[in-house]
Amino acid sequence: MAAALKTALTEKLGCRYPIVQTAMGWVSDPGLVAATTNAGGFGFLAGATIEPGLIEGAILEVRKRTSGPFGVNFHMFQPNADEVIEMVLRHGVKAVSYGRGPDARTIKRFKDAGIVCMPTVGAVKHAVKAVELGADVITIQGAEGGGHTGSVPTTILLPQVLDAVQVPVVAAGGFFDGRGLAAALAFGAAGIAMGTRFLLTTDSPVNRQALKQYLASNDTARIRVSTAVDGLPQRFVENEELRRLEGMTGVARLVASAQHALKWGRQSGMSYAAMATLAWKSMTADESSFAQTVMAPNLPTLVRRGLVEGDTRTGLLPSGQVAAAIGELESCAQLIERIMTEAEARLAALAALHTQTEAQRQ
Repeated sequence: MAAALKTALTEKLGCRYPIVQTAMGWVSDPGLVAATTNAGGFGFLAGATIEPGLIEGAILEVRKRTSGPFGVNFHMFQPNADEVIEMVLRHGVKAVSYGRGPDARTIKRFKDAGIVCMPTVGAVKHAVKAVELGADVITIQGAEGGGHTGSVPTTILLPQVLDAVQVPVVAAGGFFDGRGLAAALAFGAAGIAMGTRFLLTTDSPVNRQALKQYLASNDTARIRVSTAVDGLPQRFVENEELRRLEGMTGVARLVASAQHALKWGRQSGMSYAAMATLAWKSMTADESSFAQTVMAPNLPTLVRRGLVEGDTRTGLLPSGQVAAAIGELESCAQLIERIMTEAEARLAALAALHTQTEAQRQ
């Protein structure tokens, strides 16, 4: 086992290594979270895609599989946001991650309970705002990342945010090995967060057909950003469904989204009034638009079809660009051990270079 590596992140989260497994819908289930935590990393449960009434059971399932610390991800615009908040507080989860929301009052409730607040942002201004609201740690995701992503590469966004905030910063977007961890630490980050790399492990619950498609995606040009799904830029593995959506008119996409919304709402046990309330709440939030709100239901329906059902033709496969550099599946334990061994080697090489330089000066 690699030696523990202490950073501001490991001190706050209580994990052995500064490696975070991000919360990916229908991917970051109790099994993957526990496997990550047991291997010395820190796993986040994808609470945003867990159906109402099931979040407590998922948290308890993680507890059953590991005695280590873990977190829960959610957003304020999911129908069971209040339920997730209460379960996180009730069961003493170590950390929460989020994007849109929560407000300062909710963040204070978490902080008063000793829960680390760790939002993910894609812009400097969002990092500054998150800290003002009470964030303890900031995860920045560069443009290389999967799912919703911005346009600024990690190597530019990371130093900008490090200069702008006074809390630990975790780097995400483009990381998959020990060289990346060493580089992030050299920048000044407190650790790295990875999604796609953990998705492509033997502990991942993703359908095997979908995993084969990911492993076959060895061209970064075919792992690309599109706004056709819900109006926001997101990175996917290119396939027939993505091309079909991009070829549809805006009206056709909105009609399809309305159909997906009704189906998703019924599966979640929501009434029509509840669906309308949720849509209005999302539509009137900051940085939202009508098109993004009404198109949003496309995403969970199509991503679930790809990841869970393994339909790689009519479903969608969110992915970071690093999928093109991954050719085999490892367990979380093997992955984290390898990353730490590689990082130790790179850090030792840098230390030796520094020692050599100092000797030459004398």
